[in-house]
Amino acid sequence: MTESETAYLYPSDSLPEVSVVVPMFNEVENVLLMLTALQEALHGLTHEIILVDDGSTDGTIARAWQTKVPFVRIVEMMRNYGQTSAMAAGIQEARGEYVVTLDGDLQNDPADIPLMLEKARREDWDVVAGRRANRQDGWLLRKIPSQLANAMIRRLTGVYLYDYGCTLKVFRRTIAQNLGLYGELHRFIPVLADIQGARMTEMDVRHHPRRFGKSKYGLGRTTKVLSDLLLMVYFQRWMKKPMHLFGPLGGLLLLGGVGTMFFQLLASLGVGSGSGVALMTGMILTISGLLFLSLGIFAEIQMRIYYEHQSKTPYSIRKIHEVPSPQPQYH
Repeated sequence: MTESETAYLYPSDSLPEVSVVVPMFNEVENVLLMLTALQEALHGLTHEIILVDDGSTDGTIARAWQTKVPFVRIVEMMRNYGQTSAMAAGIQEARGEYVVTLDGDLQNDPADIPLMLEKARREDWDVVAGRRANRQDGWLLRKIPSQLANAMIRRLTGVYLYDYGCTLKVFRRTIAQNLGLYGELHRFIPVLADIQGARMTEMDVRHHPRRFGKSKYGLGRTTKVLSDLLLMVYFQRWMKKPMHLFGPLGGLLLLGGVGTMFFQLLASLGVGSGSGVALMTGMILTISGLLFLSLGIFAEIQMRIYYEHQSKTPYSIRKIHEVPSPQPQYH
């Protein structure tokens, strides 16, 4: 949606206080219930609801068109890209002062949004993350893997939030739209916000059993946590200074390799003893050192390209729908 189209819906002096972003994939049974629950929860707040249809095949969009809830937009993705891309697409469309993200399955409770928003404003937080106080999921397949992943993330990143898996979060829009979401990094949103210097806190929120359907973004993600976690650690410590990672290691390897070959050269001249194995080791160390130094330079160049050319997204949007429901004007 263009700025002019947005201005038509929301006059410049009355942009919404909050934008609620709800990624959905095959949630035909939940979508109208979700919209009604959001309307009730957001009563008294100027708001917009952005449903992101992540390639649903069950008629989720058609069902959403039946709503009478005002200020609803549907971002229709070209195909199923996954929760991270769906969330990123919705966040980039947001115009509110604050952005709220929550799941579309009604396990998150929209009634918690005003409480979280009030906390963010009163205590001047950039991010208020939900912490599922009584999580309604199975222990073996959901809770235990989640607790292990949370502990590992906290330990390695130093960002000490309890529940990384809770989608319900409130952000300042400036923070949300600069998270740099791609791949499957939605579970590391607190770490991405920490990289920006965001002030974060948690608060207990309600969590309900799933009423309809089954989880579409579930257990399969946990096997990818480790690789994404290593990426997060890199982002935190070396993203803006990759040579500080590759340079010292490459320098040590290069120094070791050159030193080994130097002593082997002395041995060939009759000073000390040497072997073909030592020469080979020296060559491997030297080549490895040069490789790491080259990687460092390459990473520096890529980092600069990343910061200078960020206009391309890892997803494509088919269309943004304005749901034809009554649209009351803000005052």
